[in-house]
Amino acid sequence: MRIIIAGAGEVGTHLAKMLSNENHDIILIDTEEGRLKPVYSTMDVLTYVGSATSISILQEVLQKKTDLFIAVTHLEDTNITASILAKRLGALKTIARIDNLDYLEQSTLEFFKSLGIDSLIYPELIAAREVLSLLHETGTTEFMEFCGGKLAMYVQKLDENAPILNKSLEEISATQSTDKYRAVAIKRNDMTIIPRGNEQFQLGDLVFVISTNEGINDMMITSGKENFEAKNIMILGGSRIGKHVALYMQKNCQVKLIDSDPERCEALSEILENTLIINGDCRNVELLEQEGIGQMDAFVAVTGNSETNVLSCLLAKKLGVKRTIAEVENMEYINLAENIGIDTIINKKISAASRIFRHTTNPNVTQVKYMTGTDAEVIEFNVPENAKITRGTLRALEFPKDAIVGGGTRDGIPFIATGDTIIKPNDKVVVFTLPVAYEKVSKFFS
Repeated sequence: MRIIIAGAGEVGTHLAKMLSNENHDIILIDTEEGRLKPVYSTMDVLTYVGSATSISILQEVLQKKTDLFIAVTHLEDTNITASILAKRLGALKTIARIDNLDYLEQSTLEFFKSLGIDSLIYPELIAAREVLSLLHETGTTEFMEFCGGKLAMYVQKLDENAPILNKSLEEISATQSTDKYRAVAIKRNDMTIIPRGNEQFQLGDLVFVISTNEGINDMMITSGKENFEAKNIMILGGSRIGKHVALYMQKNCQVKLIDSDPERCEALSEILENTLIINGDCRNVELLEQEGIGQMDAFVAVTGNSETNVLSCLLAKKLGVKRTIAEVENMEYINLAENIGIDTIINKKISAASRIFRHTTNPNVTQVKYMTGTDAEVIEFNVPENAKITRGTLRALEFPKDAIVGGGTRDGIPFIATGDTIIKPNDKVVVFTLPVAYEKVSKFFS
């Protein structure tokens, strides 16, 4: 595909990196040359210095057939204008990043579509929804539903209480039924492993599991985890993410939100009627202790500072908080934060890029999720007629070794895949894959 990205900020640069690894023809536009230098010096990406709303620049880059135009600058009006112009000048599909929740109303979406914008992306809202999912599924460090909620991806960090420590997949399946869930990957240190039968689980492993709804309890027992109800929640940072999380959770929970900006606190107090808004320094340990951080079920740190988020979550964990979630936008901090005890890391550029990425893949892809802290992705496919994946058992087809089919649904009924599973046309299938295997995997579903 030929893809043009307007905006070399965090989301645009991360997206360019992801897409350049998939052999797409990428053009990146930004008004500041300083943002573009690290891109063209390290990636196979063509860059243009200038405004994405410049007619002359758009005419030049859109001379050739362009499959996708993505506007992710920091300015909402620039993104909207650039996408409308790009569509008029020949882009087949356009996506614009926005900051206004009202724009996501169905009638407004249809209005923007009539103007030429095919899809709107709100990164902070996507990240907030991830946090909300994690506050409901408290026994996992990462969570995503597939196949209309019939299957879900859970990520479990193994501690000393995990019954499966030092056991292989073969040993576990010999002593207990695992037909309702399946381990599809293990992250160990900085390496992501697609496990085979003789792979043993080790202390500190992050285990990626696909499970049906019926298999959740057994899966939790196997990994030594449990879900609990988060009723008392403290949010650090009145960012858009913090505001959206509080707005939803205040309906059924006791929520405290701390922010250092008095004007923002005043504005939030008018929106969040059932949330206690506290104006104070997020780095003040005494303030956090005074406000009862140790009595919280969950602690969510979403200030604009990754270091503050990480350190405050460590303090919360030390004081006995069951669940900590930190927004970490510095990519180099993600592995460090996971390894020092923070339960879950969210990153809005990874979340937004995952949502955009599905527009660039095999047309049979219905969902894509990039897993934080790894290069791996989880993909949901609709299986077309005569696809290669339907021509025998998964074992006989020699599915790529750096990918694995976790499960799927057939006529709305979920199943967990094994080597003897035969995938049929019209199934929905969930695949965990490393980047090196993506092209091979895609051919199985074409």
